[in-house]
Amino acid sequence: MVQVRLENVTKKYGDVVALKQVNLEIRDRELVAIVGPSGSGKSTLLKIIAGLEPLDEGKIYIGDAVVNDLEPAERDIALVFQSYALYPHMNVYENLAFPLRIRKASTQDIRRKVNEVSELLRIQGLLQRKPYELSGGEQQRVAIGRAIVRNPNVYLMDEPLSNLDAKLRVEMRAELLNLQKMLEVTTIYVTHDQAEAMALGDRIAVIHRGEIQQFDTPMVVYNNPVTRFVAGFVGSPTMNFFEGNLLEKDRQLFLDAGEFLCPFPKSTDTILRKRTLGSKLVLGVRPEDMIICPVDKATMKVKVGATQYLGSETIVSATLGSQAVVLRSDASTCASLRFGDEIGIVFDERAVHLFDVETGQAII
Repeated sequence: MVQVRLENVTKKYGDVVALKQVNLEIRDRELVAIVGPSGSGKSTLLKIIAGLEPLDEGKIYIGDAVVNDLEPAERDIALVFQSYALYPHMNVYENLAFPLRIRKASTQDIRRKVNEVSELLRIQGLLQRKPYELSGGEQQRVAIGRAIVRNPNVYLMDEPLSNLDAKLRVEMRAELLNLQKMLEVTTIYVTHDQAEAMALGDRIAVIHRGEIQQFDTPMVVYNNPVTRFVAGFVGSPTMNFFEGNLLEKDRQLFLDAGEFLCPFPKSTDTILRKRTLGSKLVLGVRPEDMIICPVDKATMKVKVGATQYLGSETIVSATLGSQAVVLRSDASTCASLRFGDEIGIVFDERAVHLFDVETGQAII
């Protein structure tokens, strides 16, 4: 079994803390996606696991061994980078064979392994081509092949699909996932694309300002974000947020957001009654939970702005007073909407999220 475990990993660049007390455990054969915005520390984390950057505090385990002091070549890992990093003067066969030649494998073993990998990745017909003769997707396959050809214990992938166009990125995403499941190798995948992380990861770690905000399955992270940052980062279009005050009316608790009142279900009373009436809270509602309804039955009334028809669904940008609101609905419901229309919105009170306005921590 090959697990990767980080214990209290800290990395500083001068006075800047890039990683702060990071604890993470990647299970054997698991694909974990590490996702966050630019500058969040995700690539630094990958480099530290690879041994390309020293850490200031903490321990890194690969399997049962602490690898803090091991060189990258001694950690039995394989790296796949955003830039592919293929040798331009070598053809595809030579690029795939290079890691094996470094390890002094026999010519027969090299030929056998390269043929196995090229068949697996469907690049048998490209072996005599140079990198400049390949498309972006083909170059990416070769880069992945060079990583897997020597059967490492762990794959580390740093935004390997970001240079591909949107259609090819989706195709390669599926291929990567199939490949990882077939090879059953522990994989850590870094990306800034939350949709990519959701699609690929058995679990995803959302990192922000050097700290892991949440580490769980994609479904749990999406449906039960533990902070406002996670709620706003994961999901596209992003979650709608409304700031307001806790209000009680006829023994029912509400969020008074000025432009509308949002009732809270009775099941949340125990949690919310611990807070002072009038205290500030942030309500979060995902675009798909903003349901168009008749104006006289609405929780809120918004004015329609741009509508983006996407085939099976439509993204509607609207305004609530001066605040932007985004909703997602099926195309037929939105077919008659026009710029400037006033429409009603209601949402299932069980689908709302509530966050502390100061800490950003989830309340419900």
